[in-house]
Amino acid sequence: MKFMKLGSKPDAFQAEGNCVRCISSELDTDVIISVGIVKFYLHKFPLLSKSNKLQKLVSESPDEIQLVDFPGGPKAFEICAKFCYGITVTLNPYNVVAARCASEYLEMTEDMDRGNLILKIEVFLNSSVLRTWKDSIIVLQTTKSLLPWSENLKIVGRCIDSIASKTSVDPTLITWSYTYNRKLATSEKIIQNGIKFPEKIESVPKDWWIEDICELEIDLYKRVMIAIKSKGRMDGDIIGEALKTYAVRWLPDSVDALVSEVHNARNKSLVETIICLLPSDKGVKCSCSFLLKLLKVAILIGADNSSREDLIRSVSLKLDEASVGDLLIPARSPQTTIYDVELVQCLVDQFVANEKSNRDLKIVDKNITDESDFVLGHGTWLKVGKIVDGYLAEVARDPNLSVASFIKLSESIPPSARPIHDGIYGAIDIYLKEHKNLTKSERKNLCGLMDVKKLTTNASMHAAQNENLPLRLVVQVLFFEQMRAASNIQILNNGHDAADPPRKTEENWGKTAPENRVSLRKQMDEMKIKEDELLKTGKLAKTGSRKHRGSGPQLMPSRSRRIFDKLWIVGKGFGNGENKSSETSGSSQSPTSMIQGETKSSGSSSRNRRHSIS
Repeated sequence: MKFMKLGSKPDAFQAEGNCVRCISSELDTDVIISVGIVKFYLHKFPLLSKSNKLQKLVSESPDEIQLVDFPGGPKAFEICAKFCYGITVTLNPYNVVAARCASEYLEMTEDMDRGNLILKIEVFLNSSVLRTWKDSIIVLQTTKSLLPWSENLKIVGRCIDSIASKTSVDPTLITWSYTYNRKLATSEKIIQNGIKFPEKIESVPKDWWIEDICELEIDLYKRVMIAIKSKGRMDGDIIGEALKTYAVRWLPDSVDALVSEVHNARNKSLVETIICLLPSDKGVKCSCSFLLKLLKVAILIGADNSSREDLIRSVSLKLDEASVGDLLIPARSPQTTIYDVELVQCLVDQFVANEKSNRDLKIVDKNITDESDFVLGHGTWLKVGKIVDGYLAEVARDPNLSVASFIKLSESIPPSARPIHDGIYGAIDIYLKEHKNLTKSERKNLCGLMDVKKLTTNASMHAAQNENLPLRLVVQVLFFEQMRAASNIQILNNGHDAADPPRKTEENWGKTAPENRVSLRKQMDEMKIKEDELLKTGKLAKTGSRKHRGSGPQLMPSRSRRIFDKLWIVGKGFGNGENKSSETSGSSQSPTSMIQGETKSSGSSSRNRRHSIS
């Protein structure tokens, strides 16, 4: 810390109680100067020789002077008075601003006396204080209580410029900040063989200044950050880290403290300031998790709409980095859901719009025409698709979440962002379990979100045993799995090595085993006729079930078991129905497939338990 001593005489000021200061002298005092509640008993000559202001006031009131709204109060006036008497005073970063403002009030200029107090303080500020990182921050903090004097004297501006300039200096030229209290001296390290080697001097990181300026109040902090950004030499990720550190430093942890009337105004100002310091693009690399937490706080404290919209825009630009937990933001009145689904819908819509806009620009630049190629080349779509499915699985338990809202959010992302439908099936399964009173139409629309061709084997197995799913959807799951199994068997029979199994894709099963497909279709048509008979008579046809008792399908729920028995016969090459039905065609959506290659006698152990992915 820098300091400067002025004067050489010993201190002759004495205190009489808390409200009286007088100077010990052989001469009687001849003027009383009141500063606030404190009265100073002094002599006119040393004061009037250096203060133009006191000369004017003494001419109006010779015996007693009242200094109204004196900057810095009695302590600052005492420094000026001692300087006039030649008594030793010490200026430092904590009192130099008060002394400078007080000397300006008293008009202690060079016109009154050469080497007057104003000049000496300015030399000290410019040559020492503002050249030091630590002292510049301390001085800036003291200017708060001395407004508007410190502002008019440009002390605030000079401190801010000094701090901003130092943050962008090459770190190799910087010593550690006072908050870290680090030392650059080398230390020695003893290694196992007992030989001492000096450790390498720790380099100063680029974000060395972040924690230090967190001590500033929000209005000064805002001005410093604007100055740092305006210089254009600071990386965006460091700016983002600085904003995050400041928010963590000043925002309370508890919700009660956030919304309390005592601190609500301060918290609101802080959040709105941090939001306004965030640019509208990805220039500031704050994590999406931090931005979402900031958005949650902004909603809780009632930040203005423009600030929330700016923050939503920033979050939507990097929604692919979000986690499901961070998106679980409590809903506010008049919403009836537990979580703010409308907000997440808005974030997803903006993300999709941004990505499509970027895609259109790249199509123009690179002549890209295939959307699937574009999506596969940009993992952000796939990440957001996974996030949306995970979020739907969390909010599906909400009894107040409507089917329309569930479907709208699910359909917000393009189909290519959801190559696997296990996630959306899991969310649908949870929704069906928690909402038992859905109409037939609502169940159909809900289940229409998933494609059985995009389910993994485990998800298809679960769907085949899921009693909450419509019968038609279960039929489609079993039909597709048998087609896929037949396709793989045909490929193996055509010479593929078992050690290199074929890929289970729609392309493969669509091009192979045409005869099996025709047979399967006939059997599914025959099964549909028997299901219609069941609905009329209430009795279950048991054709073929005894023959395969003890196999895997035997342990499934009755409905799925009967359907699977029919398909199992088809898989073995039996049956050839004649009728056709639209009930077994098409691609609805559900998530799992049957394990191929099971035998009639040993398949039951693999189906002893119901599988669950919800």
